[in-house]
Amino acid sequence: MEKRPIGIFDSGVGGLTVFRAIRKQFPHEDIVYFGDTARVPYGPKSQNTVIEYSIQNARFLLQQGAKIIVIACNTSASIALQTLSKILPVPVIGVIEPGAISAVSATKNGKIGVIGTDGTIQSQAYPQAIAKLSATTQTFSQACPLFVSLAEEGWENHAVSKMVAEEYLQEILENDIDTLVLGCTHYPILKDTISQVAGENVKLVDSAEAIALQLKSIIPEPVKTGSGKDNFYVSDNEDKFAQIASKILQQEITPLTKVKLGESWYI
Repeated sequence: MEKRPIGIFDSGVGGLTVFRAIRKQFPHEDIVYFGDTARVPYGPKSQNTVIEYSIQNARFLLQQGAKIIVIACNTSASIALQTLSKILPVPVIGVIEPGAISAVSATKNGKIGVIGTDGTIQSQAYPQAIAKLSATTQTFSQACPLFVSLAEEGWENHAVSKMVAEEYLQEILENDIDTLVLGCTHYPILKDTISQVAGENVKLVDSAEAIALQLKSIIPEPVKTGSGKDNFYVSDNEDKFAQIASKILQQEITPLTKVKLGESWYI
């Protein structure tokens, strides 16, 4: 493929966990990232709204020359992937299938837990994807909507985050799961806290790492020379985004551009 960027979008900072994994796998590729911080979170929104936002986000990335679109948002991937795949002129991949494959590979007792936003859990995307891979595997799901807000606030190690995790995970852990899918790209930001609550016998599956590996099969001839350039865009709160993003990526986020609502790519 020609020297065009990999495009990634998410509702906020969570997709930076996907960006981080892709950047590690593809050090020479250009990457353009869009975080729709003005409209985060996507989880509680209707399916039609999520699809509309996802189309707008993808069109913006296409305007930046993206050769492939990575939906780094489980809510968008579970609801809008099929629509985007039909209407966009470039390949589109989401985080659901790679996460399901990793979970099935990781489980020993065939009991997998899935946590995600309301939208992701209601879509049943993960249980369906896991069932296609293993008909005997049991899946237990739990919506954890507050995790997104905690991650966006940068409260990854806050006492409040641990209290919320204990409340959310109590019931799902009673099912003797040995694998827990972090079914939202914001959740790896809270990985240490979630791991403390889940216990050492539960393996956490980070779909960000899985999708980066899948991308290798879609980009068979990646750029192999030079340093890849990064461009970051948000729809609001760029200072807050930069602050949290620098913690996630351990680097300064630059260039970072705010895209105003109402510009041409917003229908």
